[in-house]
Amino acid sequence: MRIVIAGGHGQIALRLERLLTARGDEVAGVIRKPEQAGDLLASGTEPVVCDLETAAAEDLVKHLEGADAAVFAAGAGPGSGAARKETVDHRAAVLFADAAEQAGVRRFLLVSSMGTSQEPPPGTDPVFAAYLRAKTAAENDVRARDGLDWTVLRPGRLTDDPGTGRVELAEHTGRSEVTRDDVAAVLAALLDEPRTAHRTLDLVNGGTPVAEAVRTVAGQRG
Repeated sequence: MRIVIAGGHGQIALRLERLLTARGDEVAGVIRKPEQAGDLLASGTEPVVCDLETAAAEDLVKHLEGADAAVFAAGAGPGSGAARKETVDHRAAVLFADAAEQAGVRRFLLVSSMGTSQEPPPGTDPVFAAYLRAKTAAENDVRARDGLDWTVLRPGRLTDDPGTGRVELAEHTGRSEVTRDDVAAVLAALLDEPRTAHRTLDLVNGGTPVAEAVRTVAGQRG
């Protein structure tokens, strides 16, 4: 399987790339800075240098052609302002989805966030509110596309603790935390399960092994 990952130098993406290349998949990671390429090459991932904030869909199509799946795991990251939440978390996701459709890549995973199912409550930090609104807009755009077999994954609060391999994955889980290791493991499992297409799923750490959790939601009616 060939998989192209946007935000290829992000903390979840790097973990996912290692998992996928270790199992024999062909992986490309879209990165903004050439100096990030070495970290991808170390795991056997092909670095694709392309700034998603300034690129056109046509710039990405050639890298997506022939791929079996695309994963949007990019984010403006901590320390960025509201404007970059819009340009990265929303517009770059739309751009990547456009390119995937143009390249004929149907399987599309979008890494989103909990808290996107409703308007941020009064008193929410303005930058965090902008982040949630940007993620919401990206979700809405992707879910409206007939040309993609999309899955939206909404992790809880991310931690760098070692992965447990056990999660709770459902349309609604309640708020909790989840390790980045486990998010990457779930993404890898979702890529192998086409029956999770057209589902929006919450993810937190729990008691169910990752493979079983994905099989369970795949067998449920969306």
